[in-house]
Amino acid sequence: MTRPRRAVVVGAGVVGLSTAWFLQEHDIEVTVVDQVGVAAGASRGNAGWITPGWAVPLTEPAALRAGLASMLTPNSTFFAVSPRSGPSTWWFLARLAAHCTPRRWERARSMLAALNEKAFRAYDTLARAGVVATPVDEPLIAAFTRPEHASHLHAGDLETLSLADARGLVPLLSDQVTHAVRINGTRYLHPALFVEALATSFTQRGGVIAVERVTGIDPAGQVETESGTLRADVAVIATGAAIGRLARPLGVRGPVRAGRGHSFTVATDLPNDHPIYLPHQRITCTPDGGRVRLTSTMEFGPPSAASRARRIDAIVRRASPLLTGIDWTQRNDEWSGDRPVTSDGLPIIGATRIPNVYVAGGHAMWGMTQGPASGQLLARFVATGTLPDVLKSFDPLR
Repeated sequence: MTRPRRAVVVGAGVVGLSTAWFLQEHDIEVTVVDQVGVAAGASRGNAGWITPGWAVPLTEPAALRAGLASMLTPNSTFFAVSPRSGPSTWWFLARLAAHCTPRRWERARSMLAALNEKAFRAYDTLARAGVVATPVDEPLIAAFTRPEHASHLHAGDLETLSLADARGLVPLLSDQVTHAVRINGTRYLHPALFVEALATSFTQRGGVIAVERVTGIDPAGQVETESGTLRADVAVIATGAAIGRLARPLGVRGPVRAGRGHSFTVATDLPNDHPIYLPHQRITCTPDGGRVRLTSTMEFGPPSAASRARRIDAIVRRASPLLTGIDWTQRNDEWSGDRPVTSDGLPIIGATRIPNVYVAGGHAMWGMTQGPASGQLLARFVATGTLPDVLKSFDPLR
C-alpha cells in the first residue's frame, strides 16, 4: 500500500482525537473536523472512569434482566425508554436482547478484554508525550445495602472492606451503606479537561481542528463539508452516536444507537479522593475538585428537556440515601449526552467498503477506557495497512 500522508478525522471526542493524535505518531498530517467542537458529546459529561477490568459488553444477561425491569420506570437510573420512542428504537432493543445470552456475552467479553488490556499503556503514552490532565490512579469504592447488589461486578481485583475502612476512605458514605468493596486497578479523570488537553497537544504538534458540518464521504473517500471538500489520503469517521449517518452508505450495517446518559455536579463539605459506585442504582460518583460528578442512565428514544430533568431528579432520589455531606439543591453542570451503543455490545473499529475510509465508535459507556487504545490501534492499521489482531473482532462490516 502507499503510505498515507494526509488524513481527515471526523469527530473531536476522545476516540476521534486519540486516533488523530496517534496518526501523527506515524508522521501523517491530520485535520480533525467536528460540527460543534472539541468534547461536545459524550466525552464531556461522562464519569471519566478508566476501568479495564470492569469494561464489559452492555449485553450482559443480568443487565438485560435489570434493564427490562427498569426501562419503563419513570424513576429508573439504569435502562429507560422514552414514551415517544419509535419502531426503530424497539427494533434495536430487540436486537440487543438477542445478544444477551451467556454464550454470546462471554464471547464478546473476551473480545473486549483484549482491547481493555491496552488501555493504560495508551494513556501512559499520551502522558509521556506531555498530554496534561492525566488520569489519577485510585481504586473505586462500591457501596451498597445488600450483598446481591454487587453481583454484576466483574473486576478481577476486588477487596471486601469493613465499614470503618470504607468510611475512612470515603467519608461521603452514609449510615445506610452496609457493604463496601474496593476495586483496584482503576483510574479516573475529568473527561472534558482530558479531551481538551488532547486537542491542545494535537494542535501543538501541527494538527488542525475545524468546526464544520460534514455532509458525506464521496466515492473517492474525500470528506464533503458544507463549505467544500477536505482532501486527504484517508478519512476516519468517529462521530459517536451519530456515526450511522456517515457510515451506513459505506457498508457499515450494524446499527449504532444513542444511549443517553445524564450527569451533574454537586459540592461537598467532606473530603473525597475516590470514585464511588452505587451498583444497585447504577450510579457513578467521580471526584471533581471539591465537588462530585454523578452520572447514570442508559436512555433510548428522542431527547427532551423534561426527560433530562426527570432522570437527573431520579439520580438524586436514588443516590441521596447512600451519600452524606452533599447539598443536593446546589446542582451544577447538568448534562445529557448520547453514548454510542451497538446491538452486540462491541465497538466498530476498522475499514469500510470504501477504500481508505475507516470508522471508530460504538464504545457505549466505555469510551474513556477504550478510546485512546482504539485510536492507537486504528492509527497503526491506517498507517501500515496491517490489521492488528485485537481489531479483528470489531470489523465495522460484520
